[in-house]
Amino acid sequence: MEKLFNIINKNKKLIIGLMSGTSIDGIDCALVEIEGNGLNTKVKLINFHKHEMPVHLKQDILKACSIEKSSTELICRLNFLLGEEFSKAVLETCELSGIPPSKIDLIGSHGQTVYHIPRNSTLQIGEPSVIAERTGITTVADFRVRDVAAGGHGAPIVPYTEYILYRNIEKTIVLQNIGGIGNATVIPKNSTIDQVYAFDTGPGNMIIDAIVNEITKGQKHYDEEGKLASKGNINRELFEELMSHPYIYKEPPKTTGREEFGVDFSKKIYEKYKKIVKNELDIITTVTYFTAKTIADSYKKWILPYHKIDEIIISGGGSYNKTLINMIKEELKEIKIMIQEDIGYSSDAKEAIAMAILANETIHGNFNNLPRVTGASKPVVLGKIIF
Repeated sequence: MEKLFNIINKNKKLIIGLMSGTSIDGIDCALVEIEGNGLNTKVKLINFHKHEMPVHLKQDILKACSIEKSSTELICRLNFLLGEEFSKAVLETCELSGIPPSKIDLIGSHGQTVYHIPRNSTLQIGEPSVIAERTGITTVADFRVRDVAAGGHGAPIVPYTEYILYRNIEKTIVLQNIGGIGNATVIPKNSTIDQVYAFDTGPGNMIIDAIVNEITKGQKHYDEEGKLASKGNINRELFEELMSHPYIYKEPPKTTGREEFGVDFSKKIYEKYKKIVKNELDIITTVTYFTAKTIADSYKKWILPYHKIDEIIISGGGSYNKTLINMIKEELKEIKIMIQEDIGYSSDAKEAIAMAILANETIHGNFNNLPRVTGASKPVVLGKIIF
């Protein structure tokens, strides 16, 4: 316990945040210096490193996420294997930064989501005890389950950190992340943290990536800069079928994931429409437009009736898909839309930075969920500490 108290009492801490999202494209590692805690938190990004996820692990993760292909043995084994991989990512980040692990105060690890049942249960693996053992660094992990235990969805959990970093007296800002899933955080101008709200808009890159993988027979795993989508046309029949999905019409707070829009869903779409379309690229174009449309429609239904949006700032892998971004801009012409890089931040680093901030809040005993966002019955302290 003395080790933990010593970390808590430091005004400035070196923390590594780890994020592996639903896209499973790698482990994002953000080394940050954090000063203070709570709403007085100040964050400085020292280095960002993306640790490539080994192909065999990505394949096993996708199997573990599938009800048809998963097994308890696979999930149990993966839990420790991913803990080892997260540890490698931390040690690589230290080496690339020229900072020994002994100088790092804390790790905040999100883990890898295997399955998510809103308000009932959620499972993230990547054993934090392995991370703490291999690195010698106090590790905070498993943030979502405490919110679920309090009656919440366990997601989104990043909005707490977004309020700390992005709140503005004069502007209403919406932060749109496009990872495997899309999610929006609304920070009204001059708001208190209790006025922030957020929800999953629907699929982000998840369907696009899966369709690209099918069409290219595994040669490509995502649509680089949206080049493939730019060469096709929208198939109205497919688009209307996608837009009939019940998630699109649920009211917030709401969350979704691979359970609804993952590989199984995408393969069914591909197998059906490859026989209908003349050009398979039309499927990529259509699912890209579907992502753009679900984002824009979410704003029109759940945000714009209550707030005039001054700025939308997009992050995540989808922010690099130029076709997708242009489609969103076309749907929301009256609003200023930027990506994280436009304001001097890294789209890739944003959620890893959030994990570092959440870890800092956890060791200080600060509530770091937002009940209005997740639907939890009360504010709670997220995360488990291993030291």
